[in-house]
Amino acid sequence: MNGIHDMGGLHGFGAVTVDPDEPVFTSRWGSRIFCMTQVIDTLGVWNLDEHRHEIELMATEAYLSDTYYGRWMFAMERILERRNILSREEVDHRVQEIASDKRQFTPVQSAGRNWPLAEGDKVPWGAWRKEKTVQPEFSEGQWVRVRNIHPPGHTRVTNYTRGKAGEVFRVNAQAWVFPDTRAHYRGENLQAVYTVRFDAQTLWGEEYAEPNSYVYIDLSENHLESIQED
Repeated sequence: MNGIHDMGGLHGFGAVTVDPDEPVFTSRWGSRIFCMTQVIDTLGVWNLDEHRHEIELMATEAYLSDTYYGRWMFAMERILERRNILSREEVDHRVQEIASDKRQFTPVQSAGRNWPLAEGDKVPWGAWRKEKTVQPEFSEGQWVRVRNIHPPGHTRVTNYTRGKAGEVFRVNAQAWVFPDTRAHYRGENLQAVYTVRFDAQTLWGEEYAEPNSYVYIDLSENHLESIQED
């Protein structure tokens, strides 16, 4: 889907300042959200791509003003509520208890909640790659074009590459999950992934990119099409 989350290649955000002493976590709550998410990843509540897509559903102003782990918390709360595991009211109530410095928290009522999950309700978080190979459609050195698609759901192809031509630099012929369909539980659609080399000026134009500069991007097979010779 198109949205502010697809920030790759966008202009106007200023220089990237690198702090060599930047801590792993800039806040205590951020480290807790990280840990909570890692635990939930193992419980069968969501899959990796569903979680990513949920972040993409944030409103533009919220996405830009929130922090990295604030976006994770947004996705966590939304999916837990949708799965009938934790309600918005329960979260707000606990926030009020913490804000009032209450020492004895009211236990969360699990009656009527879908928790713990039955084995049949659990979903695999899922790895990107499977221990099998597939027959790739494209080969190294072949020129391909990124399909100019604008799906309403999740996609891992970034906007600035759509419709652009590049050369297949490497073929990753192991079976890779197709995130665009797994995010919506429409199957894993195992396929090859290709490292495609793009001339930077092809992506951003001669005015904004240096000559003889290249960008290497991994793209799923379903995101590419062959370039027909005249």
